[in-house]
Amino acid sequence: MDTSLVLQNLLSPPVLFFFLGVVAVLVGSDLEIPAPLPKLFSLYLLLAIGFRGGLELAHSGLGGQVLPTILAAIVMSLVVPIYSFFTLKTKLDNFNAAAIAATYGSISAVTFITAQSFLESQKISFDGFMVAALALMESPAIIVGLLLVKLAAPQKRPDAKGMRWGAVLHEAFLNSSVLLLMGSLIIGVLVASNSPHGVEKMLPFTDKLFYGALSFFLLDMGIVAAQRLSDLRKAGPFLIGFAVLMPLLNAFLGALIAKGLGLDHGNALLFVVLCASASYIAVPAAMRMTVPEANPSLYISTALGVTFPFNIIVGIPAYMALINKLIPAAS
Repeated sequence: MDTSLVLQNLLSPPVLFFFLGVVAVLVGSDLEIPAPLPKLFSLYLLLAIGFRGGLELAHSGLGGQVLPTILAAIVMSLVVPIYSFFTLKTKLDNFNAAAIAATYGSISAVTFITAQSFLESQKISFDGFMVAALALMESPAIIVGLLLVKLAAPQKRPDAKGMRWGAVLHEAFLNSSVLLLMGSLIIGVLVASNSPHGVEKMLPFTDKLFYGALSFFLLDMGIVAAQRLSDLRKAGPFLIGFAVLMPLLNAFLGALIAKGLGLDHGNALLFVVLCASASYIAVPAAMRMTVPEANPSLYISTALGVTFPFNIIVGIPAYMALINKLIPAAS
């Protein structure tokens, strides 16, 4: 792996602010972000990335690599929870295995956004249609996780037949992140197609402020991740190893698929990051509601305390190096 990629990633402002948040907790500082602000910045990042993706999708359409890439992303979100579940079952009960498997079948929007910033810093182009893949990978993993619970532990759940599938589907497809991403994507397509003047008015908000908002949000994520470090003792070495090795495996499979799809380096990295990341917001919220038997400290601490920092610090440049090896540069 090119160590210069790792160094450039480590010295980018968003990643440095993430480290600042971690350090603040470790040295006992009283630095904290008031509760409403992280949610606001999270919503802003989703809105901005969805709108910008919609603008790009309006120009590219659904032809060429767009539809196959989106379908491949959905397939990964269905398959990853299945083999993750059977791996986790060797050490965990069915409920915890299913909840963690769903977490790793889904995605981290912030990791995706950080990967976009990394590509921009490297002056590597990418397409906005990858945002559609981002939005569509969250829900299938939730559904698969709940099906695994229903099929693997029916005898321990007498009420399993009465599972409120309406509430489950609502949480899977209409949770705030999916709704805002898809809504912003559609709005971006409509505005790009019908109101070029509207695009100009939105750009200062969705473009100029983006990098600063990401840095602020990662500062808060550093604080939260460091606060979760104590939960890792409950996870144990098996889950900590899983939280590092599973993203690497998924990244390798994603890189092979990206090569088969003929994606260029920028889109390939985003596809790989989607495969390698883990949800720490939407899926945990769904699992808490529908699988109360699972221990939240296990699936949240592994995704947020291990996989998320691993991906944004080491993973992204490592995946870029892998892509550079597997996919020849365009001549």
